[in-house]
Amino acid sequence: MEITIKKADTLKEHPDDSSLGFGTYFTDHMFVMDYAPEKGWHDPRIEPYGPMEMYPSSMVLHYGQAIFEGLKAYHTDSGGVQLFRPRDNIKRMNRSGERLCMPPLDEDFVLEAMLELLKLEKGWVPKADGTSLYIRPTIIATDPYIGLRPSFTYRFFIILSPVGAYYPEGFDPVKIWVTSKYVRAVRGGVGEAKTAGNYAASLYATKLANEDGYTQVMWLDGVDLKYVEEVGSMNIFFVIGDELITPELNGSILSGVTRDSVIQLAESWGIKVVERKISIDEVYAAHADGSLKEVFGSGTAAVISPVGNIKFDGKEITIGDGGVGPLAARFFNDLTAIQYGKAEDPFNWIMPVG
Repeated sequence: MEITIKKADTLKEHPDDSSLGFGTYFTDHMFVMDYAPEKGWHDPRIEPYGPMEMYPSSMVLHYGQAIFEGLKAYHTDSGGVQLFRPRDNIKRMNRSGERLCMPPLDEDFVLEAMLELLKLEKGWVPKADGTSLYIRPTIIATDPYIGLRPSFTYRFFIILSPVGAYYPEGFDPVKIWVTSKYVRAVRGGVGEAKTAGNYAASLYATKLANEDGYTQVMWLDGVDLKYVEEVGSMNIFFVIGDELITPELNGSILSGVTRDSVIQLAESWGIKVVERKISIDEVYAAHADGSLKEVFGSGTAAVISPVGNIKFDGKEITIGDGGVGPLAARFFNDLTAIQYGKAEDPFNWIMPVG
């Protein structure tokens, strides 16, 4: 397929790098293509960023058939722009799409389209430390139909947003609130897919956490309500004794690209990584006996987010001295050094944008 390009008549003023939050600004252009059973994926185009027309009966609005991804482009000291593990995000999008009954994407073509869009919008990649260009590929169901079945038609689009730190705390430790009343997902559901409904399910408990002074929710499993699963927009890691422990992927936890990067880095450093069930009671017991050394989250948006405090069942614990732990700092420094081209990439994670 040939990608057509329609450039915007007028270009936006770029925000100052120092004013960037997360997900507030959007670039001048976006990539779009559509799907119909008789045509497959077709009409790939880059066009000005703007509203998209759809029917009020579009199925995504009624049944939540939507998936998305998140990755970043980074400005390097040499003046280039590069991506971090983009093929892994595209592969995961196809896995999510299969779970949501969506037609698969040609992974090579999607990568080509992403690179073409980034070449056009390279000037939007911010240069200040800790900033990047967030990339949001999305698929939505577009059939104008009210009836419970998978849509026959879809729209795929990629939008770009220059961003700073995801959390207001930046790299300072965040406070986590654990709920045993509300659940995000259950095994056999769509918890392992990056689908819109998972995030809708998280909003109310997150609102309660914020009202109590906490940044994010730590979700427990939906069956026993005791085993830690993930935290809001992050996978979670615990340093207990000499082990780095993270919940095993059981069908209700998102398989994070940054999570996998942390595991690969840790193993290359000789750190013992254990993927298994871990209960919130075990976490509190490890804190009580002094073996809980660090807790941190991993994700595209924040990269590594140290956890300073956890509150569960009315009892708050402070992790270590409440500051950034040495292992979290090492992961953050090494990952961001690779992402921004300041260090060698021994894992072949980086892809330059031409």
